[in-house]
Amino acid sequence: MPITSGLAIGSLIAGIGSILVSVLVVCFAVTSGGPWVAGAFTLLSVLAAAGAVAAAVLAMRQIRRSGEPGRVRFTGRGLAISGIACGGSGAGISLLALLLGLVLQTS
Repeated sequence: MPITSGLAIGSLIAGIGSILVSVLVVCFAVTSGGPWVAGAFTLLSVLAAAGAVAAAVLAMRQIRRSGEPGRVRFTGRGLAISGIACGGSGAGISLLALLLGLVLQTS
């Protein structure tokens, strides 16, 4: 019986967390919070995204190697790919929002 990879699940959770933090970056970038606060949350979002991508890569390696005889069979490749997509999206949104906040402050 196959088991869903915990790394793949963790990757998706970290990717979703990165997107949620990027929403905070957008809020602080366009309000009076300014780019300093947005920058701090951008760092948090990028770190969560990096963790999501790293966990997803490890999960995909774990899933690929699990097909060998005598090993536990892992599933969750789609979760790992979703973790990469969510992590990348969260980091991208955060960086664009920080750039927007910097542009708005200088004008």
